[in-house]
Amino acid sequence: MLTIHLPEEMDFPLKALAKATGRTEAHHVRKATIEYLNDLEGAYIAGKRLVEIQGGRELDEAGTSG
Repeated sequence: MLTIHLPEEMDFPLKALAKATGRTEAHHVRKATIEYLNDLEGAYIAGKRLVEIQGGRELDEAGTSG
């Protein structure tokens, strides 16, 4: 279990979203966190791959080094 403290300005939009969708505030925070972490992981993997390619460890389509 994790406890987080959101800025006060997030209280109203989060409560309004929960009311409008019939879902809990925790549901929306959980979904947003999962999406954010997935995006962050993808960006990290893409960044590592770019460094590998720029480092010449990847062959281009012609079969020559970068």
